[in-house]
Amino acid sequence: MSLTFDDARHFLSRSGFGGTPGEIRRLMTLDRAVAVEQALTVSTNQTQTPPPPWIHRLPPPPNERKQWSEADKKAFREARKEEGQELKGWWYRELMATNSSLLERMTLFWHNHFTSGLQKVKWPPFLYRQNVLLRTYALGSFRTLLHAVAKDPAMLLYLDTQTNHKEQPNENFARELFELFTLGEGHYHEQDIKEAARAFTGWHLDRHTGAFRIERRRHDSGRKEVFGKSGYFDGDDILSLTLEQPQTSRYLVRKLWREFISDEPDPTEVDRLAGRFRLKDYDITSLLEELFRTSHFWAPEHRGVLVKSPVELMTGTMRLFNLPIDEPTQLIRYGRRLGQDLFDPPNVKGWPGGTRWITTSTLLDRIQLLHRVIRGHELGHSQGMSDMNRMHVGTWQAEEPIDIVQATLLPLAPVQPLNADEDRVQAVRHLVLDPVYQLK
Repeated sequence: MSLTFDDARHFLSRSGFGGTPGEIRRLMTLDRAVAVEQALTVSTNQTQTPPPPWIHRLPPPPNERKQWSEADKKAFREARKEEGQELKGWWYRELMATNSSLLERMTLFWHNHFTSGLQKVKWPPFLYRQNVLLRTYALGSFRTLLHAVAKDPAMLLYLDTQTNHKEQPNENFARELFELFTLGEGHYHEQDIKEAARAFTGWHLDRHTGAFRIERRRHDSGRKEVFGKSGYFDGDDILSLTLEQPQTSRYLVRKLWREFISDEPDPTEVDRLAGRFRLKDYDITSLLEELFRTSHFWAPEHRGVLVKSPVELMTGTMRLFNLPIDEPTQLIRYGRRLGQDLFDPPNVKGWPGGTRWITTSTLLDRIQLLHRVIRGHELGHSQGMSDMNRMHVGTWQAEEPIDIVQATLLPLAPVQPLNADEDRVQAVRHLVLDPVYQLK
């Protein structure tokens, strides 16, 4: 059975950043299974936006930095700060340009799952490399992704694996591996962390090449006991042992449920999907296909119940109204004010998301942001929604019947119904500023 208008709008808002009436109608020619299959078919993991020119640069060696004056150090910090801004601007451009919205949504999801940040890593090229890694495996194998992220330069620095050696094991990575990346709190023992940390000793970043290395003389090659199993485990063994735990797939399914369906995962369905996820050897595309095909995903009671993240709100609005951004500085600034600063999550737990996106402060900032979008000029694009008749593609909001405009912009009925005497510009403005526009 083909999708209804509301089905198609719902699918585009959850699997991407929303859609125009034209995009929604094109999806309406498909049934649910084909629509899901089409969204999961990604022709390339390459970005369309050219990256900054410095992405392959390596940090200066420590012996060189020891010779620097205070002025040299200040200039170095300022240059990295500018590169960090460039990196954030690059990703915003890609979020708006991509033809694979689901791939970009999943890259953002993994960015918040395998957290790293510029504040700690201090070398933007490493954060770029991690972003490429996350995009490469965003819809691939979680097993491969986990092993690759554990050896990623940004992760090695962010969770101090670099300083983990047998004389003084550093438990940071092992602790976050269990608590945040795979099992969740309450599904491991403190002794498991201590033993796993020993297995990761000697893992480090070769600062001369930017490559992952194992320094054998700093590795604890002794016997360890983790999850009740004993052996001469190294770091890769610990990752594999963690993936053997049924709790890992349950933890990931619950997290993806909250990302795409609702804040309250159904326990029975989570167990079923987790079992299928393990059966498919942690294939992310297969899991998403099953998740999107559940009746829970399409249920009317689950529509309009999730809060758009700041990046979704900004990117989705710009894409929906075809507002090109020549200068992303304001988006970066608003992302920070709204609580989602790309490449700089608040801590290792990342952004909590859900209803916590909305506070007294951020709600006012969100409304101010949307006012600025409507005015246009202050956000780095030459036209706002007030100029809708002159926009070369985004004319749908001026030409479509008003009930279609409302159904496109809002997942539920507006809190304040439209007034019959409002002109089209006022009506669109009214709908964008309605609290329901903040939902997806």
